[in-house]
Amino acid sequence: MSMDQLLRKEDERLITGHGKYSADWYYDGMLYAFIIRSPYAHASIGEMDFSAVESATGVIKVLSHHHVDEAKFKGIPTGTTAQNPDGEAQKIIPMPVLAKDKVLFVGQPVAMVIADTLENAINAAELAMIDYDVLDAVTDYASATLDGASELHTIAPHNRSITYINGDHAKVDEAFSKAAYVSHVTVNSQRLIANPMEPRAVVANYDAVKDVVKLHVPTQGVLGMHGFISHITGLGADKIEIETHDVGGSFGIRSGAYNEYALAILATKLLQRPIKWVGTRSEVILSDWHGRALELNGSIAIDENGKFLAIKFADKVDLGAFNCYFGSFIGTRNISITMSGVYQIPALAMSSELYYTNTVPVSAYRGAGRPDIAYAIERLVDHAANEHGFDKVALRKKNFIPVQDFPYTNAVGTTIDSGDFIQVMDKSIELSQYTSFEQRRQDSAKNGKLRGIGLAYFIESSAAGNVAKDQIRGNFTSDGELHIFGVTGASGQGHETSFTQIAADTLGYPVEKIQYIAGQADQKVIGNSTGGSRTLYGAGSAVKNMCLKFIEKYQPIAAEHFGVTPDSLSFENGNWISLAKNQSVSFVEILKSKLGNSPFNEDEFTVMGEAQSGSTYPNGCHIAEVEVDPNTGITEICSYTAVDDTGVVISPKLVEGQIHGGVVQGIGQAFYERTVYDESGQLLTGSLMDYALPKAGCITKFICDHIEVPTKSNLLGAKGVGESGCSGSLPSLSNAMVDALKIRGITNLEMPFTPSKIWGLLNAQ
Repeated sequence: MSMDQLLRKEDERLITGHGKYSADWYYDGMLYAFIIRSPYAHASIGEMDFSAVESATGVIKVLSHHHVDEAKFKGIPTGTTAQNPDGEAQKIIPMPVLAKDKVLFVGQPVAMVIADTLENAINAAELAMIDYDVLDAVTDYASATLDGASELHTIAPHNRSITYINGDHAKVDEAFSKAAYVSHVTVNSQRLIANPMEPRAVVANYDAVKDVVKLHVPTQGVLGMHGFISHITGLGADKIEIETHDVGGSFGIRSGAYNEYALAILATKLLQRPIKWVGTRSEVILSDWHGRALELNGSIAIDENGKFLAIKFADKVDLGAFNCYFGSFIGTRNISITMSGVYQIPALAMSSELYYTNTVPVSAYRGAGRPDIAYAIERLVDHAANEHGFDKVALRKKNFIPVQDFPYTNAVGTTIDSGDFIQVMDKSIELSQYTSFEQRRQDSAKNGKLRGIGLAYFIESSAAGNVAKDQIRGNFTSDGELHIFGVTGASGQGHETSFTQIAADTLGYPVEKIQYIAGQADQKVIGNSTGGSRTLYGAGSAVKNMCLKFIEKYQPIAAEHFGVTPDSLSFENGNWISLAKNQSVSFVEILKSKLGNSPFNEDEFTVMGEAQSGSTYPNGCHIAEVEVDPNTGITEICSYTAVDDTGVVISPKLVEGQIHGGVVQGIGQAFYERTVYDESGQLLTGSLMDYALPKAGCITKFICDHIEVPTKSNLLGAKGVGESGCSGSLPSLSNAMVDALKIRGITNLEMPFTPSKIWGLLNAQ
């Protein structure tokens, strides 16, 4: 198969039902777990009596906070925390594995019931006697910070974790005082529930002879999960073996260890029986980390010639009930480092007030703050253009960072290495037929419809990684199969395909003889998990390095073949070339001769590839065109154009798929999804009957293209792509909606743009 035809290698297995997910693991003698969760958002816990549960049919054990304390388990990791320049540190409250004195959100785990069948565990859980003293709940910024509001944590007065600051506020204030034009806009990136296709699950099995727990969980990377599990349980990495094959979606929320994982480990060690817990759809809606939950208040200062002078943001960040993993990182670092967007802006400043509420903790969700700040910046620029009469394209182009200015360091110290924003925008304008839009608007008006077009140019910072380098072990088997081992597993991205493509392109090796295998403990490789759109260029660069090492390793054999010195050879398109002999020999031929000429020695056919890869700055211009029916409030997305700079493209179809998927997730946030709590903290959108997701057919005309501007931050020249679709779709769709409705005097509106909301706005005029 030629490389340009290589699609997704993994799909035959997945679509024919031969995948293996966490809930598919089974061991003889397995027990089944059910979690007793808090029915209240805020309550003190009095007596907990599980005696009736323990004596119920089939029940083997009930785990409470006493068992967690006896095991000396720590709370859920808090991830990166914030600190201000003046030394003020964030007030941090980790989430306990099981609630002890209080519960702080509906769905918080209180106990685990373990029985011989899941049905028996569920039935027994109904017999638990737990004395709750219900307290007032706070569910948003207004209720959490009100004088006299109920406080979740004694160390966090007024439910405030920190007010984080970044940038030069004095310089920004000076710029605003001199500005000819000033505009303000507030956007809410509402709380979302991720809903991966595969519900969360865990199977744990303790081997008493080896004193090792084997764990099957959906994860974005084995090494990261090892670290989180070790932190909670205190077990050394050599005491935990994690095996994950297929993962049905992650989007950030599968990167960290959850309470149930630690409890399954505790249970299997105590009972010395395998333990399985599988969450229902409604249960994981209640317990998976939520996403977004940000309010961004932006202001822009512009001079008389249309040049941007300054941008400032005052943000509100809902952490939920506890600090879990990446919530604080999102609300501080990730919404500040690219707050200049793609523009030359001399002065930048921001503040973020992080606060606690009686809701599910918030962590990373596809983009982890990057789509949110892109949304806010591009709404702000569009709003300023509308308010002060600037042409939206000309205003952006006037303020773009010029190609010759890269690498460019913005006013908060972020260095963007490369880009060609005008070329990307021009391509998007051309493909979307942007310049002929007004005729289409008029045609819609004749049919009583409101048509709008929204342009947005985003940039994001993909992850640099938590581990210093990515490693890949490659080895050829005796029958010539190339096995590539790494720590990062796929959850839909297509690692098996893209890593195969890199190896096949570099070595000229047949794709059908290459296999990528993730997360095998005996391979002893390190690397970063999937997250922040870094896997392709991080682990992929290590694959590239592995291939180069194989070429170097076997070059002396190729030289013997020609009867020349190794340094006289070059390697191109899978072949060693001898200019002196005017001949070539393929990598496949040399490997075959080596395999056939001596007894098989694995060391001779194994190398370790390594790469250090920095952050990349994918960017793109997305243009959405919508048509609104004022009689119903229903919006149709007429067309969507995405032109992205993701650096060197390795697998075009995978890149296109990532863009499509990200855009549809953005459509979900823009038109359908919203997490709703009532005043008491009850989740009103606790099932897919109440929480709407985008469906097939929500978009039919999709134009996807790219401009390659290579980066020097990794061996491949590639930039991250996984979050680009979200980062481009939120602002372009929002700008399109405002453009459609501005004729009715609507200058800003909040997601989701549901038919009832749009109909109400139009009929309130």
